[in-house]
Amino acid sequence: MQVIVTGGTGFIGGSLVRKLLKQGHHVRVITRSVPPSIEKNLEGLSYHSWDLSGGPIPAAVLSEVDLVFHVAAKAGVAGTYSSYHSANYQATLNVLKSCQANGVSRLVYTSTPSVAFSGKPIRAGTESLPYTKNRVSFYALTKAMAEKAVLDAHRPGKFQTLSLRPHLVWGEGDPHLLPRVISRHKANKLKIVGDGKNLVDLTHIDNVCQAHLCAMKTLLDNTDTGGKAYFIGQNEPVPLWPWLNLLFAELGLPQLEKHIGFGQAHFAGLVLERFWRLFRLKSDPPMTRFVACQLAHDHWFSSQAAKKDLGYEPISNMEQCLEKSLPWLRKL
Repeated sequence: MQVIVTGGTGFIGGSLVRKLLKQGHHVRVITRSVPPSIEKNLEGLSYHSWDLSGGPIPAAVLSEVDLVFHVAAKAGVAGTYSSYHSANYQATLNVLKSCQANGVSRLVYTSTPSVAFSGKPIRAGTESLPYTKNRVSFYALTKAMAEKAVLDAHRPGKFQTLSLRPHLVWGEGDPHLLPRVISRHKANKLKIVGDGKNLVDLTHIDNVCQAHLCAMKTLLDNTDTGGKAYFIGQNEPVPLWPWLNLLFAELGLPQLEKHIGFGQAHFAGLVLERFWRLFRLKSDPPMTRFVACQLAHDHWFSSQAAKKDLGYEPISNMEQCLEKSLPWLRKL
């Protein structure tokens, strides 16, 4: 089968590409630019450089394509609204228009639970949660706008779309989440935010890829399926800070004991956000209001809808995933 993966040189996209190739699919990767370190000669794999926010994908790239995984996105907590709007919303509109104009009949969108961000704790969240309208996180807001456009484009039997919302993706090759946490802890710049008892979903990359493969199979098997979003998790939320301390112990690092209250962290985030925007700093501020909420609040979700509609089940539990990832984490 001919499959396109946008953002196929990133963490999730690259992992998905490898899984698809292993299953024998032909994969075309769309990326802004192809890094020189990328292997370009794998059988069934081709790369195409294109800025998705700049306009429709060239028709030749979409020729005879059966399904598109739209994974590319701008993540983070720094940057202007226009940069997130362009990379997340406008780029998604261009992907949708390109698929519809060139007869591509299936699209799986990689979204995020942050589309339901409200600044409040979420426990066993379901897909009935409303979309965020909060401008605290430009990433969350523009991803919500993009997901809505994807689901609104669904036409049973003609153009099938669905959206997956994996939460806090980690595992071998992760360039952001755990490496940053470990780096900050080593630099003595990490503190427990809030009471340290909050439960969160952490989803291993293997399970995220499994969800994408389940979504693809579902769209191929049933031409009426689509038009919905699905939370993707491990079905075993963990207490964030004790889990991190378990990880630190495995890596031979000291236990984290320093605390900062949620209110203090939230206010510091507000001040730092304004400072970063005033001076147009490009790096991520050490704290934001969005990050304070993520570090202090419960945020875990039910994957029952994904199980029912897509047949998704985690293929590895948290203990197995940590055991698999530790050798890589020890090399950081």
